[in-house]
Amino acid sequence: MDLVVGFDLDQTLVDSRPAVVAVAAVLAEEEGVAIDGELWASRLGPPLEQELACWVPAQDVERVAWRYRALMAEQGVRRSLLLPGAHEALQSVRRLGGRVVIVTAKMAALAEQVLDHFGLEVDEVVGWVWREAKGDALRQRGAQVYVGDHPHDVEGAHLAGALAYGVRTGGPAPEGADVLADDLSGFPEWLEEFVLQERLHLLDKGLRDLGSVLVAFSGGADSAFLLAAAVRSLGAEKVTAATAVSPSLALTELPEAQAFAASLGVRHVTPGTDELQRDGYVQNGSDRCFHCKATLLDTLRPLAHELARAQVATGTNADDVVAGFRPGIRAAAERGAATPLLDAGLTKAQIREASRQWGLTTADKPAMACLASRIAYGIAVTSTGLARVDRAETGLRALLSPRDVRVRDLGENRARVELDGEALGRWTVSAEAAVRREGFASVEVREFRSGSMNDLLVGARPAQQPEQGQTEADR
Repeated sequence: MDLVVGFDLDQTLVDSRPAVVAVAAVLAEEEGVAIDGELWASRLGPPLEQELACWVPAQDVERVAWRYRALMAEQGVRRSLLLPGAHEALQSVRRLGGRVVIVTAKMAALAEQVLDHFGLEVDEVVGWVWREAKGDALRQRGAQVYVGDHPHDVEGAHLAGALAYGVRTGGPAPEGADVLADDLSGFPEWLEEFVLQERLHLLDKGLRDLGSVLVAFSGGADSAFLLAAAVRSLGAEKVTAATAVSPSLALTELPEAQAFAASLGVRHVTPGTDELQRDGYVQNGSDRCFHCKATLLDTLRPLAHELARAQVATGTNADDVVAGFRPGIRAAAERGAATPLLDAGLTKAQIREASRQWGLTTADKPAMACLASRIAYGIAVTSTGLARVDRAETGLRALLSPRDVRVRDLGENRARVELDGEALGRWTVSAEAAVRREGFASVEVREFRSGSMNDLLVGARPAQQPEQGQTEADR
């Protein structure tokens, strides 16, 4: 879903009524006619020429319209006022990766001047359009939502097949709006939920199109959500969860994965994978995750065929593909894995929010990359090395109850323990002893930061930069 949101300008983002009243007074004096500026300002929305026809002779309308625009450019902009929530409304669209298009009856150059004056950042301005023409402009740009204050804004939105978000900051109430609000203050929260539901709809459609799936289920928040979504869309009988069992899987993860799958009524299989048979994985270069994911998919693809599942699906999400180099994602893509969460545009935050709405126990589960991510690049990955960082982390969980914990193996029996802020404050001599018992001669402690092992990789070519913090997608 490529998000495009259109906004009207006057009385939606900017209160131009004080400017209209002031300019109308100047025009009345210059033209020697009576103009009720307050009345004019109370019914903004229609094209300028339509309003001027109420106050000046027909043969003078076009000339006076250009004089009005000149006066607005000279003094009207600074007399206008920013309406509540305008900045935040536009920013909310950008935060969701969307485009902001201003569609207004105002001349585009004047609209741009107003936007610049208030520091309102937009992607495009379409001016001199009204009613049906607004609908055409919105439709051509693929807008899903149009925000306006006038009944004709509602009409334009509906002509474009867009949802009309009406605000009562103009003259006539925007009757017929799909959503009606006093102002834009609540728009960001509304938009987040709107986009989430749209993307969940796309996810549902994508899963239904697959027909049946074998979900690569690590037990983390992303793959757990995908598994739950697949059950909702296809039914448990058409879904299988597969958790790969190998030395790189933390001991605590498998029982939790089994319990979650059971709660959904899904068959759960646990095929063994042996990444340690691949030299590229053991050598632990920046492409380690490629070899891990390749092993996983090479195991799951024939299993999916055996179980009559049409496709293997992974929990790759929209954030994963923009978060830096992801060799694991590349390996899965080369092997034809489906990525329903990514295809629907769902981000990590949206997955967690939807998980909360669905009551999933994994909604707030901390990220848990594979154990190999604890081993500094260039140090060979071994089953012994994986097991000792797993035991060290298990011991720290028992002592400190951290939300996030990593025991990083830096080589030469040096460990760096990373903990969330609260757990860091509970660090004790006993906690350090628990790490030293696993054979680490020196232990340093600092606050947790995802992907911090990448700092130790020196000399990687630009095309081979490591991940900026591992995710489920690279397991």
